[in-house]
Amino acid sequence: MIARLHTPLVRAAFRQFPVVVLTGARQVGKTTLARALLPRARYVSLDHPADASQARLAPDEFLIRWPAPAILDEIQYAPELFRHLKTIVDQDRRPGRYLLTGSQTFALMDEVSDSLAGRAAVLNLPPLSIAEALTVTLRP
Repeated sequence: MIARLHTPLVRAAFRQFPVVVLTGARQVGKTTLARALLPRARYVSLDHPADASQARLAPDEFLIRWPAPAILDEIQYAPELFRHLKTIVDQDRRPGRYLLTGSQTFALMDEVSDSLAGRAAVLNLPPLSIAEALTVTLRP
C-alpha cells in the first residue's frame, strides 16, 4: 500500500468523531485507506446489490448486522442509512464507530450535512500526490 499523506488526519478524526466520512473521486484509494486504518473493523461494500438493497429497505436490521466499529463502503448507494446512523450515534457518542466511504456527490453531502451534522468529520481524499507517488519503489 502507498503511504497516504491523509492517513494521520483520518486516524485523528476517527479518534475524535463517532463517524468519519471519507469522500473523493473514484479510484483514489478510499477503501484501501479505510481498510488499512481499521483492519479489525467489520467491512461491507454497498456496491454489492444485495447489501445495498437491505440497507435501503431495512436500515435498522442492516445496522444490527453490521455493528460498530464498521466500514460502510460506497455509502452513496444507501442514503437511507444516514438517519438511522444519527439515531445510533445519538445513543452512544463514543468516537470511532463508523467509517463511511463514498464518491463525492451532492446528494451524499446533503445527507451528511442534514443527518450527521456535529457527529461526523468529512474528509476528502485527493488523488495520489507527487510526493506520495515518489514513495513507491518500482519493482521489475
